[in-house]
Amino acid sequence: MTKALADVRAKTEKRKFTQSIELAVKLRELDLKRPESRINENLELPTPPDKDLKVCVIAGGDLATRARSAGADMVIGREDLEKVGREKKEARKIANSYDFFVAEAPLMPLVGRTLGQILGPRGKMPTPIPPTAQIDEVIKRHRRNVRLKMKDQQVIQCKVGTEDMADDLLVQNIQTVISRLEAKLEKGPKNISSIMLKETMGPLVKVPMTREA
Repeated sequence: MTKALADVRAKTEKRKFTQSIELAVKLRELDLKRPESRINENLELPTPPDKDLKVCVIAGGDLATRARSAGADMVIGREDLEKVGREKKEARKIANSYDFFVAEAPLMPLVGRTLGQILGPRGKMPTPIPPTAQIDEVIKRHRRNVRLKMKDQQVIQCKVGTEDMADDLLVQNIQTVISRLEAKLEKGPKNISSIMLKETMGPLVKVPMTREA
């Protein structure tokens, strides 16, 4: 794995911005007509894959106050939720601007009615939490999340870090994703055809299919 990361760095031209390290796992022998064969979930990584991941909290009262104090990137209250639901352009803007959504459990039915059609197709329906949740820890966990989502092809792509992260942290994140996929897939590692890494503007580099690499 470390050799593949070294190749990724060597083959990618430096840019004026911090490039992401992206993982692409090609799968095989899956029947995508079966819902259970499709992967669509959030996975918490050991290290945040991006310093700029944004979390939106949908809550009212004390939870909303604590969410603001905990550094939530946006807090939407009940009244604001109903307003946003009526303004589809604003709803789409919010859906595209934030990576993960968390909602106070009692508000989930309202979230479904007002934002479900916007967030659902994007795979961003909120994680429900109780009003008494430790929101600071919830936000921290979500900033370590990546979304594993299979669309119409047998491939999973996700960001696992940035070029300025140490190799050992990147390896931990990559192995966390691979381990999760192996656990979810019906045939485990046998359903994995290839593993590739790249930086945002760089070429794909193949990762040897062994844990020792």
